[in-house]
Amino acid sequence: MNKYLLFAFLLSLLLNSEGCRRRQLSRSSGSVTNPSAPTRVDSSVAVRPVPASPVDSTIASRPSRPGIEEARANVAEIDFRYLTAKSKISFKGPEQDIDNANINIRVRKDSLIWLSISKLGIEAVRGLISRDSILIVDKIHKQYSVYDFPTLSRQFNFQMNFELLQALIVGNLPLPRRPAQKIKNERDYLLLRQSEGKVLVENYIGEQDRKLKKLMLTEQPTKNTLRLDYEDFTSLNNFLFPYTSLVTLDYKSKTDGQFYQTLLQIKHSKVELVEKNPGFPFNIPASYQRQP
Repeated sequence: MNKYLLFAFLLSLLLNSEGCRRRQLSRSSGSVTNPSAPTRVDSSVAVRPVPASPVDSTIASRPSRPGIEEARANVAEIDFRYLTAKSKISFKGPEQDIDNANINIRVRKDSLIWLSISKLGIEAVRGLISRDSILIVDKIHKQYSVYDFPTLSRQFNFQMNFELLQALIVGNLPLPRRPAQKIKNERDYLLLRQSEGKVLVENYIGEQDRKLKKLMLTEQPTKNTLRLDYEDFTSLNNFLFPYTSLVTLDYKSKTDGQFYQTLLQIKHSKVELVEKNPGFPFNIPASYQRQP
């Protein structure tokens, strides 16, 4: 499988890991360094984000430690119709260590994610992710692959879905809030615990800006974990948008029973929230071979 295919969606190891032996990585390995950049522009398009202060006077005037009930009702989420982004993606795993590949992303909220990955100015992979399927076209090797979330979830004992991938890009909660769910103080965060099937979801929310700062998913009984860390929050259309997302996946291999780790980082350089459909061009040439 071409190495760029690993970038095409969040849990890249799920497509390429179980057929090969790996050296063991510690579950406590450090994360990818995330330097910030110095500039920031207007509220509709932001380039080279820096860690942001609260985005408007409403947020600035809020008390430093809001009440739990208030926070439960007001977790700050990004609303949009379409999103476009130009980004860099880095991947570190037992077999690959690739830095700063270019990726263009387009999202139709709750519906489609379109990806185009290139290196040295040449498009290598194009992907289209819907709520029920993942289509990947490898233009270098003239082949394509088709996946679905239920099959991947069953195969690797980890619940995968469209909402999780969208949350990686946007920084919203991957599961909807429910009235009975409780938020409690956890050090510098407000912690919202949720569950979906065998997966425990822990949402760490900033006390002052009420943005999702960290997300931890733990699958029972395997203890496989996926952690999302959001950084470089910058004002975008009156929202705080995380321009850096770091994914840390610790999982137990079915092959040798050992734990391994995969890191994936997305750093956005330009993001727009738009009303007009940006287009989601995607086709599979008849000459391309489908991969199993």
